[in-house]
Amino acid sequence: MVDKQRVIPLIVATALFMENMDSTVIATSLPAIAADIGTSPLTLKLAITSYLLSLAVFIPASGWTADRFGARMVFAIAVGVFMVGSVGCALSTSVTDFVFARILQGMGGAMMTPVGRLVLLRSVDKSALVNAMAWVTVPALIGPVIGPPLGGFITTYASWHWIFLINIPIGLLGIFMALRFIDPIKSETQEPFDLYGMVLAGIGLAGIAFGLSVAGLNLLPWSTVAALVVGGAISMTLYVLHARRTGSPVLDFSLLKLPTLRAAIFGGFMFRLGIGALPFLLPLLMQIGFGLSPFHSGLVTFASSLGAMGMKTLAARLIRTFGFRNLMTVNAVVSAFFLGVCALFTVTTPLLIIMVILVVGGFFRSLEFTAINTVAYADVETAQMSRATTLVSVNQQLAVSAGVAVGAACVETTMWFSHVSELNATVFAPAFIVVALTSAASSWFFWQMPVDAGYEISGRKAVEIASRKGAGKGAAKAAVKVATEDTQDVRDQRLG
Repeated sequence: MVDKQRVIPLIVATALFMENMDSTVIATSLPAIAADIGTSPLTLKLAITSYLLSLAVFIPASGWTADRFGARMVFAIAVGVFMVGSVGCALSTSVTDFVFARILQGMGGAMMTPVGRLVLLRSVDKSALVNAMAWVTVPALIGPVIGPPLGGFITTYASWHWIFLINIPIGLLGIFMALRFIDPIKSETQEPFDLYGMVLAGIGLAGIAFGLSVAGLNLLPWSTVAALVVGGAISMTLYVLHARRTGSPVLDFSLLKLPTLRAAIFGGFMFRLGIGALPFLLPLLMQIGFGLSPFHSGLVTFASSLGAMGMKTLAARLIRTFGFRNLMTVNAVVSAFFLGVCALFTVTTPLLIIMVILVVGGFFRSLEFTAINTVAYADVETAQMSRATTLVSVNQQLAVSAGVAVGAACVETTMWFSHVSELNATVFAPAFIVVALTSAASSWFFWQMPVDAGYEISGRKAVEIASRKGAGKGAAKAAVKVATEDTQDVRDQRLG
């Protein structure tokens, strides 16, 4: 059991790292790929966004699929599908081939993230969930940062094909480890598949996510972008009306009645929106504003990942000491502060100071992500876990897309007011301030949570009660152990 508490988070983290890195590593390699398959980088960018479309369409089906066929099997198959899509990308000789391969990757990625998180929730004891989530959070922060410099390095010194082929050994190891260490847990109840809801939600999410992703990037006319977002919003509205009339919706918004999940969804969306703009704005500032090469820019921005790595050893202790509500409320503001400090970066700012700020900011951002991802499931019943993971995954995808859109819109607005036609270092400061204020505003949602939010996971309330009764350390440990026993009982029952 002790080994699984450590191994399973690493299995899920490895798969998520592969997905997060792959989605960003292509950015610096677009010219080389486009030249090799005989197309323009602009056309290839539109082809790459097919991954986002596939992701948005298939995420809503992930929860039902995991319940129907078992989270372990679906997770392993999702990794396999992602690998096949990676091989397809490497073997592509035309834009059409590349588009189909990216759609296949998106199908695998849509299942890997929510189902991987579901595997974690069903396999790891509640008392160890914070540490487990800390491991899973790190790939989401490191992937977008390490992707661009790694893509540039591989393309420069090897071949762009290896960007996709490196996923093969990682995926094979992930499948083997998943089948070896993850228990074959299935849902006790088999619900009918909401096909009509799946179509409405898929169209809605695809339109909104794709529209927001390309907004401000000058890939499509603004009228087309607006039509995508508005059309997606209309489809999602129709889905909400439909979901009220069905007993098994693919996206269960009734879960928002839970205060912890509601705070994680709404507060997490605003926090991720601001932080999600950082991997978009910072490389542009470093490369276009300060004149650094893509590789050196990537080395600077990688500093934030060092802070994220340092967080995972302290997350559980900090949450247990301060509690979810207090820590998330204050830390959201602190994280936003370090994001806003990026607005002060100039050409004369020493790179060492920039890297120190990014390291410290990365620590607090990673801590907040870990807390958000963990407290979201604090009050969710076991039978509702698959629906909750699907809802959280959709929310994250939309937040990241919105972050890029807001960051790009702020930069373009600043250029318009300043009457500047080309990007320079001065047009990024307002964007950093806007996204920082957006992230800071998330603290209001976190403060609305109950004082004892997530106490079964953090152990904070259990320890305090035992101490007030004078029961000593032994009783405190016994109180904290209750969550572990509950989780074990549920797992044992499901395994028969």
